[in-house]
Amino acid sequence: MAPQTKTRRSSSSSRSRSRSSNGSASSEADRYRRAADDALQQLDWAIGYLHGIRKTEISKALAKNRSYIRRRLMGEAEEALPTQQTDEE
Repeated sequence: MAPQTKTRRSSSSSRSRSRSSNGSASSEADRYRRAADDALQQLDWAIGYLHGIRKTEISKALAKNRSYIRRRLMGEAEEALPTQQTDEE
């Protein structure tokens, strides 16, 4: 069975190389960016939920992490969330 596994691996890596060479690498990057945006939207929901149930310390920590991800990893401007600034300190 080992030879079949090698064949599968080599064919999948050759597919990856052909994607990069024919220009669809940018579409793959777009797909990853959309996935990251979706994950950040879910994080936004979680932050809002935690804030709503008065878990403000956790929501503040997550909001800081979200801000870091947007600025440093995705290169986008920071979006202020209502939960980032609370009256409850």
